[in-house]
Amino acid sequence: MKLPLEGPRHSAAPATGSRPPPVSAADAGLLLLRVTFGVIMAGHGAQKLFGWFGGPGLDAAGQGFAGLGYEPGVFFAGLAGISELLGGLGLALGLLTPLASAALIGVMINAMALASDEGLLAVGGAFEYPMTIAVVALTVAAVGPGRLSLDVRFPWRDGGWRPAAFALGAGGIGAAIVLAL
Repeated sequence: MKLPLEGPRHSAAPATGSRPPPVSAADAGLLLLRVTFGVIMAGHGAQKLFGWFGGPGLDAAGQGFAGLGYEPGVFFAGLAGISELLGGLGLALGLLTPLASAALIGVMINAMALASDEGLLAVGGAFEYPMTIAVVALTVAAVGPGRLSLDVRFPWRDGGWRPAAFALGAGGIGAAIVLAL
């Protein structure tokens, strides 16, 4: 017996004459995941750039980055802050999701490189936090942002190998460039 094939997981438009499907638990779960991680990352970026939410602001963040070997510190703090802010907002809104994921992956690869000597679960500076954020960003690119996103009409709305490869490749290339400087 042959079963009919299902259409796309996240249909952007209902079939002619039918009602749009109800919001599924998967749609709501993806929204919750994207908004939680996206807002947290946007907040981290705003801390670096503007000193919001008790953050250091760009000059102090730049001094911290310089102390970690990222010279000029203000440039690299600004680059990290913009990547976190825009990548986080993009992830939260489900807007240009592969690019937003790439921005977060690139920053998190750099954060993992800084914490690599501490190990996975060391106290104060381990790399499990940036690794988790990078994996979440890559997962959202691979799965797609879902129907409750601004990307709902774009081809990458359902994720796939290409959006995931773009996010990982672009994030990795960006991180490699920063680490090489």
